[in-house]
Amino acid sequence: MIDKKELRAQLKRRRADHVAAIPDFQRALLLRRPPGPVMAMVPEGAVIGVFHEMPGEVPASNYARWFFEAGHRIALPWFAERGAPMRFREWANPFDEDLLEPDPFKAMQPRGDAELLVPDVVFCPLLGFTASGHRIGYGAGHYDRWLANNPPHAAIGLAWDCQLEESLPIEPHDVPLHAVITPTRLYGPF
Repeated sequence: MIDKKELRAQLKRRRADHVAAIPDFQRALLLRRPPGPVMAMVPEGAVIGVFHEMPGEVPASNYARWFFEAGHRIALPWFAERGAPMRFREWANPFDEDLLEPDPFKAMQPRGDAELLVPDVVFCPLLGFTASGHRIGYGAGHYDRWLANNPPHAAIGLAWDCQLEESLPIEPHDVPLHAVITPTRLYGPF
């Protein structure tokens, strides 16, 4: 089996090629709202953890806006510095990008004075996933550690269809997802 570093590089290239082939206007229309079976996994009043997408990632901030309009509080990952554990802070208005600043990895995060929250439902980024809910991330283990220490009501992956893998190298510390959403399909709930 291929090692994780090479697999991640391949998955990044495949994702970049896939996203480059989607016209901008079409990409903006994808993943606007969660599918019904996922909504059934979200408790009323749940705090929603989502990520602010980096280039090539699915437009996860669409979900932040949708859940915010549905009355949920929104939280984004937050890092005090590169080696710090991942925490979540409130994105008080996901229609206002001025409430965000770059994190140590160049993703956008809430400012350090935003309220710390513990999400009930977490939408996770990934590089690859299996049809049974396993994921491979970027390699730092932030989400696996957070999910292990703060088991949410649901952990749901957001991905492009091209990120589906038949199998992935799974280790004991890898936390499986409850579902994965792509623009064309819902895998799970598991």
